[in-house]
Amino acid sequence: MSRVQAVVFDMDGLLVDSEPLWQDARIAAFGADRLRWTEADQHKIMGSSTEFWAEYIAERLGGTHSLDEIIDAVLSEMEKAYRRGVPLLPGADEVVAEVAAVYPVAIASGSPRRLVNAVLAGTGWQDRFGVIVCSDDVQRGKPAPDAYLAAAEQLGVPAESLAVFEDSGNGILAGKAAGAYTIAVPNHYAQPPEHILARADRVLGSLREFSLDMLP
Repeated sequence: MSRVQAVVFDMDGLLVDSEPLWQDARIAAFGADRLRWTEADQHKIMGSSTEFWAEYIAERLGGTHSLDEIIDAVLSEMEKAYRRGVPLLPGADEVVAEVAAVYPVAIASGSPRRLVNAVLAGTGWQDRFGVIVCSDDVQRGKPAPDAYLAAAEQLGVPAESLAVFEDSGNGILAGKAAGAYTIAVPNHYAQPPEHILARADRVLGSLREFSLDMLP
């Protein structure tokens, strides 16, 4: 009997090439306020919760904006970008279709629901995923396992029976903390450290390398 009963995908950096959009959105939202946003800043908050990156920007801005103002401004810029087109990573559409034909599938994303909905609308994936878990829905963001535990509960399967696709170090740790079979597909914008990659059950160079027989 197969161990895997359902599959959960991260979104940002795994299915959607969103990191350049996040970079541009933060600069567009607060560049006029002299936010000096660097690649180092981007790497520091990659894969973090909305609250974490909002607090980080608030600190960088010297406390001149509330967290709600920061979040709304950045998310509005992201929504504009997704309306122009959702940049899928190579193999994303094909893998989602292949997996969804066999397993129940879910998204567990660190993004808030308004952005996940924007991606689903832009890709035509609204009916593809039976369960969506967003940062709004859980108390702790990745690397805590909360998002994957919530996805398993809503899918009606044990967390240990999930296969999880992740790109970030925090996501890999979250998948493993949930007890899931974790497939790492590192994003070139923020390659996870080798000691974290080594914890994944399988590492792929691209989603295009995936085949269903990789799932236990």
